[in-house]
Amino acid sequence: MKPNPIVGQGTPLSHWQNSARLAELPHISVAQLVPPGHRAVIVAPHPDDEVLGSGGLLQGLAALDRPIQLISVTDGSASHPGSRRWPVERLSVVRPQESAQALHRLGLPLHSLKWLRGGFADSHVAEREAQLCEFIQRHLKPNDVVFATWCEDGHCDHEAVGRASAKATKAVGAVLCELPVWTWHWATAEDHKVPWHRARKIPLTAEQVARKRHAIHAFASQLEGDPQIGLPPVLAPYVVERLLQPFEMVFV
Repeated sequence: MKPNPIVGQGTPLSHWQNSARLAELPHISVAQLVPPGHRAVIVAPHPDDEVLGSGGLLQGLAALDRPIQLISVTDGSASHPGSRRWPVERLSVVRPQESAQALHRLGLPLHSLKWLRGGFADSHVAEREAQLCEFIQRHLKPNDVVFATWCEDGHCDHEAVGRASAKATKAVGAVLCELPVWTWHWATAEDHKVPWHRARKIPLTAEQVARKRHAIHAFASQLEGDPQIGLPPVLAPYVVERLLQPFEMVFV
């Protein structure tokens, strides 16, 4: 098992803000990524990843009236191991509710949003990767543009979702775009592991960033740890700020 790179406070936001490499990345619009006649499929390992990685993208898709299929692979119930305040049973109910509230805050039309919950076990997605690939593939069409977490993102579930999505997408002839989420924590702009040659920035307006911030604050469970057992919040302030830059990045 490879070591977990998601430790400590990670790469400072200032590193990314001052990076010449990041500043020079080419831009791409939501309309270019998902042209007319195509559907966007967002594959989120946990309830919140769809907002953390693509909250701006989702706003752009809604503005263009593109059809959206959201797939929540797990219910995110393993985010607070050993917590009596946030036990598995509570999280499995609360976290999908938080996602619904966050999507509402982004301005997505929940009445017409197609939303699938995979029911895979949080933190154990890799153990059923083949089944996940089949599950995703069943719900894809050739004209889909699939947005999934990058297969080297640093979290075991994110990586398994990335690998399964890549196989499923290839099998149906759809297009895959990969989203870095935890990459911002452990990588640097000089990291050769990151496929910078495939990276594109989706520019976000100040209003879109503000909406994304408001949406992230719907994830109360993730913004809270459990002091009784010394558990820090998953979405500590420095994690949130890294995800609220005036762009989102995709690997195309």
